[in-house]
Amino acid sequence: MKYAKLYEKIGYTFKNEAYLDHAMTRTAYAREHETPMNETMDSLAVLGDAVLDLVMICEIMAEGEYDKGEITRKKIDAVNMTVVRKIAERLELPSYMQWGKGELRMQIWTSGRVSAECFEALVGAAYMDGGVEAATTIIRTVRTPHGSAK
Repeated sequence: MKYAKLYEKIGYTFKNEAYLDHAMTRTAYAREHETPMNETMDSLAVLGDAVLDLVMICEIMAEGEYDKGEITRKKIDAVNMTVVRKIAERLELPSYMQWGKGELRMQIWTSGRVSAECFEALVGAAYMDGGVEAATTIIRTVRTPHGSAK
């Protein structure tokens, strides 16, 4: 199983691995290999970004915070690009990605935003596979209680 090590790290095993395959496929790769755009990470990254926000807000409220400003501040701290990029790197997500030739040459994953998008796509794929529970499992597994990368 090509994702066995990743499954261990995220604490979740996909029921439909096609979602994970989509999350690990960059648009540049898809264009080069005539893969349909609905089988790439882009839409899953957008979804994952929203799900990440939702899960973190729920976690913050579960910790007892109800002030709107504090919830917002803590959520921003928990899901900022630096934190999410570090999670992606710790999970070694770039090694699972299908990159376009130019992306490989430029090592585009060294950009913080690109690595963060990889994690967001993973969260989006988990949501599609197992709902908010699956996404929450992954997010709880990969973060510390204070929202910083382990």
